[in-house]
Amino acid sequence: MPSTGTSTPARVSTMLSKVPEITLMFWVAKLLTTGMGETTWDALDIAFDQYIAVAITGTLFVASMVIQFVRRSYNAWAYWFAIVMVSVFGTTVADLVHNDLGVPYTVSTSVLLVLVGLTFALWYRVEGTLSIHSITTRRREVFYWAAVLLTFALGTAAGDWTASTLHLGYLPSGIMFGVLFLLPAIAYRFFGANAIACFWLSYILTRPFGASFADWFGGPPGRGGLALGMDRVAIVMTVIIVGVIAYFAISKVDRPGSPDADTVGLGASAR
Repeated sequence: MPSTGTSTPARVSTMLSKVPEITLMFWVAKLLTTGMGETTWDALDIAFDQYIAVAITGTLFVASMVIQFVRRSYNAWAYWFAIVMVSVFGTTVADLVHNDLGVPYTVSTSVLLVLVGLTFALWYRVEGTLSIHSITTRRREVFYWAAVLLTFALGTAAGDWTASTLHLGYLPSGIMFGVLFLLPAIAYRFFGANAIACFWLSYILTRPFGASFADWFGGPPGRGGLALGMDRVAIVMTVIIVGVIAYFAISKVDRPGSPDADTVGLGASAR
């Protein structure tokens, strides 16, 4: 592929990459965190006063960012703790905008889509690349996590928009987003589409894909759910996520530059 301008200006201090290799298990973990974030916020919102729930998620989100930013290299526990809390907090923000401020999902989805586009545009203008394998400066790390947070919020709003505003329900929404999630990989593999663009499209779509299925498992029958309970679904997903992260930490298969990484599809070229 053509050069994406990954050189680092001399005035910006460099660091080791703090983003994992993109493996098949990366996508599995990412999808699990999206569902876990959706159901965890819903469970907290039910179990506690809303202000207490917001304080809990906000505090843990800030703590996760501090832990991630103070590290000088990739650590599976720190990185995925940050991803989990971005997922929970992104859901919090999207739901509060709709439920408390009364902003329709159509509006919030549209606004977040614009914000995501502007973030990527600014990131590319400043750094010359959107590659996740170029996150080797503090500035690029800030861009990366800003994009991650906004894409999570966008995915949450988009999933609620299709399930509620368009009245598709949880399961049809999940199936639709699952198909859309696979399309960028197909476009890259068979039609030579830009790897970095395809990666970020799939990344954005993991949120409504995973969250729609999590809502289907835990949500009420009136909205097409199986009513297994948001708290139960959140606990089960949390246990599975901990197991996946433990696998990453022990095997180090997702360590940046690992020769043993089971790199697949977009991860191999999203540089």
